[in-house]
Amino acid sequence: MLKGKRIGFGFTGSHCTYHLALPQLIKLKELGAEIVPVVSHTMQTTNTRFGEGEEWLEKIEKAAGRTCIKSIAEAEPLGPVEPLDCMVIAPLTGNSLAKLANALTDSPVLMAAKATMRNHKPVVIAISTNDGLGLNGMNLMKLMAAKNMYFVPFSQDDPDQKPNSLVAHMDEIPDSVIHAINGKQYQPVITLRHSSKRD
Repeated sequence: MLKGKRIGFGFTGSHCTYHLALPQLIKLKELGAEIVPVVSHTMQTTNTRFGEGEEWLEKIEKAAGRTCIKSIAEAEPLGPVEPLDCMVIAPLTGNSLAKLANALTDSPVLMAAKATMRNHKPVVIAISTNDGLGLNGMNLMKLMAAKNMYFVPFSQDDPDQKPNSLVAHMDEIPDSVIHAINGKQYQPVITLRHSSKRD
C-alpha cells in the first residue's frame, strides 16, 4: 500500500509515548514504506523512567533498518537532495508544536518537517502535549489550518486531572499517512477518549 514511498518518522521529547509510536513505524515499513528515522536532541540525550535515550535510539534504528538522522545538517538534504513523500512526527511535543507553528527550526525533526514542507509534501503530526487546550491551542489551530499539515486523530487523555492535555491515537498513524499522501485529513480528527479504533 505504501510500496516505494519514502517516509520520515520523527521523534521529539514525549518519552512516555515512544512505546506507542514505535510499533507504528514498524507497521509503515510492513506496508512497504522506506522509513527515514529522525530524532530530536532531547530524545537522543534524555534518560527517563521510560528508558534511556541511547536505548530508544537502538530500538528505532533496528526497527527502521537504518541509522537515525541526529543533526540539523543531516536533515537538511531531505529537502532538495533526498526528498520524502511524507514526514511523520510522532510524538510532537507542545514545545516543538509551538516552534513548528512559528517557523522555528532548531532540531533535526523540525528541519525534516521544514524540508518536506518546502517540497509541498505532507507532514503528519501526532501530538502529545499537556497544553494543547492552553496557550498552545493557538499554535495547534494554526497548524490545522496550514497547507500540507495533517493530524493523527487526537483526544484529551485525562480530562479530570489534565484538562489541557491532548494526545494522538498512535495506532491511527498508518491510516493518517495513507490519507495525507492522497491529500486528505483522516477523520474524525478530534475524537472521544479511548475511541481510536475504527469499525
